[in-house]
Amino acid sequence: MQDIWTRLTALTRPRLLIRAARIGAEEYRRTPQLRRLLGMQVPGTGAALLQLLEIEQELDQSRRHGDAAYSVQRHVEVLIALVAEARLYRAGLCTALIHS
Repeated sequence: MQDIWTRLTALTRPRLLIRAARIGAEEYRRTPQLRRLLGMQVPGTGAALLQLLEIEQELDQSRRHGDAAYSVQRHVEVLIALVAEARLYRAGLCTALIHS
């Protein structure tokens, strides 16, 4: 199994989706957005990333197969959370390395 950071850096998505996610991540509000996307208590950053990666993978498969139920809006919402959580995760790793 790959670690979280390897999985994140291996993602390749259309530029427009990624650009929208990066812009949206600037306005990310963690608690309400994760509750809406994950439907439960807000998990730690690592756990949230794993769940978001699973959801995003399913959405991307729907997009690639031209599924009529595919929602660009939901895909961008998940990517926004993924980008923002990845930033939090990376900041936490950097802080942990500095303090060790």
